[in-house]
Amino acid sequence: MRPMQSSAAFLGHPPSGEARPAALDARLDRVRQLLGVDGAALAFAGSQAMQILWQAGVSGQIAKDLAELHAHAAQGTGPLVIADTGRGAVRFYAGIPVTFGEGEPLLLSLFDARPRSAAMAGQLGILAQEVFGGDSEQRSQAMIVRLESELAEREQAIADLLATRRRQLELFERASKTARIGVWECDLSDNSLTWSNGVYDLFEFPVGSVVTREETLRCYSDASREAMERARAKAIAECSDFSLDAEITTVKGRRRWMRLTGTVETRNGVATRIFGMKQDITEEKLLADRTRYLAEFDVMTGLANRSQFQARLAELDTRPIGALLLADLDNFKQINDTYGHALGDECLKEAAARLRDACPAAELVARIGGDEFAVLLGHETTPGQIEAVAERIVAEIGKPFMRLGQMLTLGASVGVAYPDGSPAPDLFKRADTALYAAKAAGRNTSRTFHAGPQHTVN
Repeated sequence: MRPMQSSAAFLGHPPSGEARPAALDARLDRVRQLLGVDGAALAFAGSQAMQILWQAGVSGQIAKDLAELHAHAAQGTGPLVIADTGRGAVRFYAGIPVTFGEGEPLLLSLFDARPRSAAMAGQLGILAQEVFGGDSEQRSQAMIVRLESELAEREQAIADLLATRRRQLELFERASKTARIGVWECDLSDNSLTWSNGVYDLFEFPVGSVVTREETLRCYSDASREAMERARAKAIAECSDFSLDAEITTVKGRRRWMRLTGTVETRNGVATRIFGMKQDITEEKLLADRTRYLAEFDVMTGLANRSQFQARLAELDTRPIGALLLADLDNFKQINDTYGHALGDECLKEAAARLRDACPAAELVARIGGDEFAVLLGHETTPGQIEAVAERIVAEIGKPFMRLGQMLTLGASVGVAYPDGSPAPDLFKRADTALYAAKAAGRNTSRTFHAGPQHTVN
């Protein structure tokens, strides 16, 4: 075989037996980097046997696959570009014939473990041919300079894009922290979780730690966990979305409420991933509960208020009761006038507590006025039990008690009315009539309104 003086001279490669300068390795390796491939080899093309002059990234199975492809490329007269070999360690391959001056024909082989699209593979082949296919070193060097310039521009564009993404991510994290929102996803193939910082903060796990789904499930209350699992299973089965509010206890023991949303991602009709948001709504939940409490309960005594009492009374047609009892404190005005409102408020609290104790099975115990209370007993309560409750209320509230250094004694008058299908206002009037009859009888007693032709009270 003729020694390749011209080719060697162009490539900076000395005649056989002399040391190859590092400039050749550096130059060809730079071209490999510019073209974005795993490896490259420069070999004689005159024989199917691969006699390599220079190589990078060639080892093990790659060498075997590359030798087969080189032999195939050496048989042709033009470039051989394979976007995807479909097998082996070499998936992308480009074999480019190279001739420098009068030297031996060479074959430049580019390869990569990843396949390329047909368009990308063709472009890489063209670029390689432009770099090494010229008849002058000046032209090749100019092409390398152009590639380096384009690569520098692409690298700068990528750097700018990454910087923009980092700024956007920082803004998102700040906004998420302010809104107490985090993004989550679950890979359904292994139930592995990916969280943004907001979700870590919500559950109080260390940011960036590996958290399993089983660990998060232990944070849910029993009711919330069951509701979430039902909603999640339904969404996966139907490839749909879900949303619910759930109660959790963080790993540090804090009780919180969160709003959980999820979207199921599918591939070929099969659910593969769930992702969504989790937002801390503890303050919102507490405010809503407080607002609802204020709308339905008496702040001083903790009993249901008049609004809740009237709403329940309006449901008599669909939710019958056994009896309505009205209780009014005796001598309360005298205590207020004598000892002041602070002690009067203590009397109301004590009376409310005793009223609850006297009728623990009541459907509703409410404060409906200044010192007036109402009790609704269930429809299964017998007349004898109802009369016993009325007597117990009188007895319990009449017991003396000590408050703010004063021994005090209250009394209670109770009026009882039984429903007979009449409208709720009529039932209330009958109980009120019985209450005034108890007061007229000397207070600290109870009276019952009996419906009938004569409407008696005794």
